[in-house]
Order: sequence, then structure tokens, then C-alpha cells
Amino acid sequence: MRKRSAERTYSTNMTNAEANTAAAGAEQGAHVAPEKASSKKGASRKKGAPKGQKTAKATAPKKEAKASKKAAKPARAKAATPRAESKGAKILEMIGRVKGATLAEIMKAADWQAHSVRGFISTAAKKHRIKIESSKNEVGDRTYRIKK
Repeated sequence: MRKRSAERTYSTNMTNAEANTAAAGAEQGAHVAPEKASSKKGASRKKGAPKGQKTAKATAPKKEAKASKKAAKPARAKAATPRAESKGAKILEMIGRVKGATLAEIMKAADWQAHSVRGFISTAAKKHRIKIESSKNEVGDRTYRIKK
């Protein structure tokens, strides 16, 4: 069903003067959106904007608290080795061999693309604190091995 408009138009015979007066009255009674209510909350600070200055009393205890938090954190231990059945473990095992492993072998074993293998090797060297040597063999294939 179609909704009917709340306003209905009626046709009456008016003179021009009466029509102008009626049109002016209609403009005054037109529906207008209410003014937006003012916000009670003040303007918020933009991300990264500096905070206001604090008093000396408020900052002194916090510095001591931060220093104690730093002292409480233990030193970061060496990263754990990857799970034995994971692709990362397979790759590290392959490049740990005496001859190392070519990029094509690693791609086939891990079912990864070349850029993924290169990214893994780059991050694995940093994470596990190992030196990975990269070289090209006589055929031109890229070979990776762990440097002793």
C-alpha cells in the first residue's frame, strides 16, 4: 500500500493578492530541521598531539615507577626453535645441511613462492640469530646454507 501524504492540496478560487499572501504564510510554516544540540564534551586532542604540562609533584613518582618497571622485565631470551612439523623447521633443517638448499628445493618443500622463501630466510636469520649464507652455483641457482 502506498502512504498518503499528510498534506492535501485543495483547489480554491483566489485573487492574485490572496494567493501571494497564502504563499507567504506557507513559507513560514515550512518544516525545518531543529538546531543541533550543543555538545557537553570539549574538543578532543588530535592523535599524536602533545599533552599539556603536568606539575612537578605528579611527574616525580611516575618516573620512579617507570624505572622499576624496566628493571622488573627480564631480558629477552633467544627465540625458540620452530615446531618440528612446521614448514619453518623444514626450511631451517634443509639449509642446515652441508651443501645447503637451493631456492627451488625450498619452494617445493614448503609450497611457497620465491618471495615468501626469501622473506622467511631474512626474518629467520634475525629471529634465531643465525648467519645464513646465500650464493649462486655454477648453474645459476640460488643456494642458502647456515654459516658456521
